[in-house]
Amino acid sequence: MEPDLKRKIMKDLDRFVARREFYKKVGKAWKRGYLLYGPPGTGKSSLIAAMANHLKFDVFDLESIRSDSHLKSVVLSTTNRSILVIEDIDCSVHNKDNRFTLSGLLNFMDGLWSSCGDERVIVFTTNHKDRLDPVLLRPGRMDVHIHMSYCTPSAFRILASNYLGIQDFDSHRLKGEIVGLLESTKVTPADICEDFLKENDDDVDVDDDDDVDAALERVVKFLKLRKLEGANNVDETETQEEEKAGNGPESE
Repeated sequence: MEPDLKRKIMKDLDRFVARREFYKKVGKAWKRGYLLYGPPGTGKSSLIAAMANHLKFDVFDLESIRSDSHLKSVVLSTTNRSILVIEDIDCSVHNKDNRFTLSGLLNFMDGLWSSCGDERVIVFTTNHKDRLDPVLLRPGRMDVHIHMSYCTPSAFRILASNYLGIQDFDSHRLKGEIVGLLESTKVTPADICEDFLKENDDDVDVDDDDDVDAALERVVKFLKLRKLEGANNVDETETQEEEKAGNGPESE
């Protein structure tokens, strides 16, 4: 995660916990809603765990909720100082398969149910923010929207330090090439972690400069391959769009 974003989230969480008297004074339920959105593998679930560790809160996963009545009973059974999590919210709110409805969710977020208990953080995740009903996105329901994006150079520095023991990535000879590839390629932190784990499975010695160099060279190859795959996907999409518009080979 970008350091500035990390600091903003920690500051917001700390401010929320410290404002008990303010919430009591204005007559609002002492709760805060977060929406984490972005592609799969960008760290949404990991961020929830980090938030819980930072606040020392319990976590209640509401993924197995079957209906509105089940949602209500589960919420009433949760404790104070809790993080309530609904992942993939765009897939959960519908009337099929006995999942809860939009009206049930709204009652959970800001109706009478929300007044049961104090010091609650409610976290929703989605890969597709654009699919959410606008009524869910307003302040008071999802107060803070956090975009979890693809791997950035600053995130790579942290991962390289954690997985390969590289403390001074900026001085490495491959730094410029890797940064350029990261800025032009859609690759998630999870992708990078998995690649590092593969190298560690090959008995990479993080204290050996030659092994670290070899690991980073393989990362460069991985990023180049991912960039090429992305370019091929774009070309294929453009060709399909041209054919649909009557400008492709079939129309000739």
